[in-house]
Amino acid sequence: MTEIVLHDAPATAAARRPRLGYAMAVAAAVLFAINGTVSKVILTGSSMTTLPLTQLRATGAFACLAAFLLLTAPGKLRVARDELALLAFYGVVGFAAVQWLYFVAIERLPIGIGLLLEFTAPVLVALWARTVWHEPVRRRVWAALALALAGLALVAEVWEDVRLDAVGVAAGLVAAAALATYFLAGEHQTGRRDPLSLTCLSLGVAALFWAVVQPWWLFPFSALGETVSLQGELESLNAPVWLLCLWMIVPGTILPFALSLAALSHLPATRVSIVAMVEVVLAAFVAWVWLGETLSTAQLLGGGVVLVGVVLAQTAR
Repeated sequence: MTEIVLHDAPATAAARRPRLGYAMAVAAAVLFAINGTVSKVILTGSSMTTLPLTQLRATGAFACLAAFLLLTAPGKLRVARDELALLAFYGVVGFAAVQWLYFVAIERLPIGIGLLLEFTAPVLVALWARTVWHEPVRRRVWAALALALAGLALVAEVWEDVRLDAVGVAAGLVAAAALATYFLAGEHQTGRRDPLSLTCLSLGVAALFWAVVQPWWLFPFSALGETVSLQGELESLNAPVWLLCLWMIVPGTILPFALSLAALSHLPATRVSIVAMVEVVLAAFVAWVWLGETLSTAQLLGGGVVLVGVVLAQTAR
C-alpha cells in the first residue's frame, strides 16, 4: 500500500496546492453543516423519514451529476475493469454506509454524542497511515487530534448523558470506520480519477445499493408535495419539501462531496479528515443562528478548542 500513485508520481506531488486543499475542505464542511439543518427541517416538518431521505439524496445527486458529465465530458464516466471492485466498495462504505450509520446513531443517542463518535475517524485515519502505509505522522498532528477530540467532547457535552444505547454507540463507531475509509480510499482514488467523476460513480453505487435495500415503489413520493415551515428564525416562511430536497442534493451533497475529494488531491487524508471536524462546530453554529438552538459556555469553548486543533494540524508540514 505504500506504492500507490499519490506517492510515486512526482508530477502529481508538484501540482499539489495545500492552501487550495484546505479551502476546499473547509468549504465542504460549511455546506455539510448547512445541509444538516436543512435535513432536520425536512425530517421534523414532513412525513419523510431517514431511510428514504438518504436514498433520495444519493440517487438525486447521482442523477444530476451523471447528466452534467454526460453532456460535458462523457469520457470521464468510463470505468476500467480493475476499478470496479474498489468503486463498489467505496460507494457502499464511503457514501451509503456513513450516512445510514450516522442516522442510526442519532436515533438512539444525543446528536452531539453521535457526531463525536463518528468524528473519531481522523484518529483511525492517522493510525492507518502510520501503521499500515508506514507514512510519517508528525507529533504535532497527534496533538491536533487530541485537541480536536477534546473540543468535540466539550461541544457534545458528553457528561450530560451517560446512559448510552449500545446499538447507537456501535453504529457511531462503525460510522467512524466508514468515514475513515471514505478519506483513505478517496486519497487513493483521486490519484487515478478526477473528483467529479469519482463522486458521481460512488453516488451511483450508493443509489443502486439503496434501490436494492428499499425498492422505489415503496418510496413516499407524496411527502415531496408537502409544505413545511423553515422553523426557528425563519418560522414564518414556508417551502415545499421537494425544493428543500433539491437544495440538499446539489449544494448539500454534490458540491461538498466533490470539494472534499478534490481536497484529497492537494492534501493527505490525515489532514483533510482533521479539517472535516470543523463540521461539528459549524453545524452547531448554523443550528443556533437558524433554529435558535443555544450553545452553552462549554460548547463555545469546545468549538474554539476544535479550531485550535485544526490550525495546529494545518501548520504540521
